[in-house]
Amino acid sequence: MVNIRRIYDSPTPSSGDGKRVLVDRLWPRGLRKDEVVIDKWMKDVSPSSQLRKWFGHDPARWEIFKERYRQELGDKKELLDELRIYARHHTLTLLYSAKDTEHNNAVVIKEMIDQG
Repeated sequence: MVNIRRIYDSPTPSSGDGKRVLVDRLWPRGLRKDEVVIDKWMKDVSPSSQLRKWFGHDPARWEIFKERYRQELGDKKELLDELRIYARHHTLTLLYSAKDTEHNNAVVIKEMIDQG
């Protein structure tokens, strides 16, 4: 099972987050590392800086962003496989910092994990 949550949302005992993995290249603004509950920070599974800057969280660019990001993830098969393998047997929560809950890299990663 794969969940997606903003890192700014604190986990609750009933949230059932399982393993919490931050999938952003940059550390979330305004948070100290000792303030967040994460099990792993996978910077390298995030979009390249160039793609991230081009996208700029513009929903009009979402479909092109998804296509380009999927191509980048094709070169990161071992990282994606690590997440897939864990998610097959445990609950996995992908954490992101974007304000937009529908147009962010965690959504794309989840789709790719779910597709196998």
